[in-house]
This record gives sequence, C-alpha cells and structure tokens, in this order.
Amino acid sequence: MKAKDVMTSPVVSIGPDDSVSEAARIMLQRHISGLPVIDKKGRLVGMVTEGDFLRRAETGTQRRRPRWLEYLLGPGRLADEYTRSHGRKVREVMSADPLTARDDTPLDEIVHMMEKRGIKRLPVLRGTEVVGIVSRANLVHALAGVAREVKPAATSDQAIRDRIIAELAGQAWAPAALVNVIVRDGAVDLWGTITDERARQAIIVAAENTPGVKSVKDRLAYLDMISGMLFQPSSEEQAQAKTS
Repeated sequence: MKAKDVMTSPVVSIGPDDSVSEAARIMLQRHISGLPVIDKKGRLVGMVTEGDFLRRAETGTQRRRPRWLEYLLGPGRLADEYTRSHGRKVREVMSADPLTARDDTPLDEIVHMMEKRGIKRLPVLRGTEVVGIVSRANLVHALAGVAREVKPAATSDQAIRDRIIAELAGQAWAPAALVNVIVRDGAVDLWGTITDERARQAIIVAAENTPGVKSVKDRLAYLDMISGMLFQPSSEEQAQAKTS
C-alpha cells in the first residue's frame, strides 16, 4: 500500500500569518492534532501541532530554567523559546521545513520515517502541491481494513503445515530445524525446542496467522544454553489454545 491509499484528503490547513488561537480552534473543531502550514502561493512551509501549544505563556506553562542553565544555553536558544511560547502567529510557533512523503511513497517507508524522526504525521505531496496527510490514525485505519479481509483457507492440513514451516524457515529468529509442526483438522500442535523464550510467542503468532488454522497448542520445550537444562512447557502453556 502507498500513501495515496490511506491518506486523509483534502487537507485541512492554515496559513503562516493566521493566529495561534485560530489554529487551535480548527484543531479542536476538526478533531485533529496537526495542521500543514501553506502560504499564499500554495507552498508547504511548516507544520503546527498540539505539541507546539504545550509551552505557552497564556497557560503559564512556558519553560522556566535555572539561571545557570540559561547561561549555558545562550541567548539565542532562550530567545527562540520565548518566541514559541509568546508568539501570536502560526509562523512563530510552527516547525519549519517539515518532513514529507510523496503520494506514491510505500507505507513501510512512511512508518520508517515516523519512527526515525519521532513524528506522528506526514504531509503528502504531488509535485509541490499538498494533496493529503498520513497520520498514525490513518495507519490504524488501514490495519483495521486489512484485518476485515477474509483470509483464504488452506485446502488441507498438509498445506497448513507446509505454510507454517515455510514461514519459520524464512525468519532469521526462528529455530526452524528444532520445531516440528503437527496439524490435524486445522488444529496445530507445536513441538520441539527453543533456546530463547521470546521465540515462543513469535512461533505461535506465525502459526495463528496461517490461513485455515483453527487453534494452536504450544508444546515447545525451552533449552537453557548456559546450564544445559531442558524445561518442558507448563500445564498452562500446554493448554493454551487460540482460535483464529
């Protein structure tokens, strides 16, 4: 999927010379947490978000630092903080030159940018025109839509087993050679040995996600590589069964 498949469009935006109070009003009215800032020529010049309103003189939340720290930060940093906490226009509080995506940018690339930069939304461009915005909420909506799709059922227990084994074989974390998969009438039993407890849940998830699986039972033993001791799954773990 690409940005254009999930983005919100048309975009609700604001101008750089509009007031901070107007930006806040629009966010509250539209139930959104960020606005692209677009100038009179239609160019994207910034983003203003709820985070830009956290430190404001009106609410008494502007930063107050010890004198010694103010000395270390220097007058330039302090002047910038003052502008952002007291500024009345959007251009004075916005984040300039925001990170953007193209309308054909793959979602995995967008997620990578969000994670790397710690941001919650990306304006989407087609050329220089802002045509949409992708937020974390859009990604959740996309996930919900995919989850509603009906998975094609495997034709046989053998097909289910083959798919699970193939999935594990393709994962670097999976001890595929140590795991045996038994399938009967869509019910999966996982036998074998793991050397890292974190692999247990991942193997269960791989089985659960396989089309045609009705339930999964964990019978995997844990081998402690330091002591050499083998721990069988508890009765609770053995009784674990999840329906797809």
